Amino acid sequence: MIDVKRPNRRAQKAQETRRRIREAALELFLRDGYGATNLQDIAGRAGVAVQTIYFVFGNKRALLKELVDVTIAGDDEPVATMDRPWYVDALAAGTAQDMLTAYVAGTTSVLERVAPIGKVLNAAAASDPEVAALWPHDVDPRYVVQQRAAEALTGKPGARAEVSAEEAADLLYGLLSPELFLLLVHERKWPRERWQRWACQTLRTQLCSD
Repeated sequence: MIDVKRPNRRAQKAQETRRRIREAALELFLRDGYGATNLQDIAGRAGVAVQTIYFVFGNKRALLKELVDVTIAGDDEPVATMDRPWYVDALAAGTAQDMLTAYVAGTTSVLERVAPIGKVLNAAAASDPEVAALWPHDVDPRYVVQQRAAEALTGKPGARAEVSAEEAADLLYGLLSPELFLLLVHERKWPRERWQRWACQTLRTQLCSD
């Protein structure tokens, strides 16, 4: 029994160390910027040796990549956005109106996590071409997510018949963007509830019949 439990304890400790490093990196990246933050700073904040960061992540770029991916997902489970329960449940709604209500709520939770780190990522990619190369450029993953949602929505009762899935995807992509969320929530200080209500009402006007 003891031999069986030890690997689990080691795995839990390793996961906790990884989480502390990510949290320290996020705090420093947001405060000081990606370029101004070095691994020694992150190690000190996380309470680990800098060699531990090299061992766990390899380099600062790889740490940023995992940090962004985990921030988008909300956890470190290897589950894609389109397989997440909130996304699956939203697309399974019976009407276009009900789907938008659930979809905007779920997307807002993602935007709350993603929008701040998105600014860090954009600045890092602009100053370091190798950061930009960490993500594919032939397809925008965020658009793919919105495209599938649009295809589901336009096939439901209550959807505007004249709005194509392509147009619906563009509207979802634009209105539920991190940039617009940052502008209204962070810069204009909209509460989450106001943002969510406005986004839902706006999309319903564009995508749903009266």
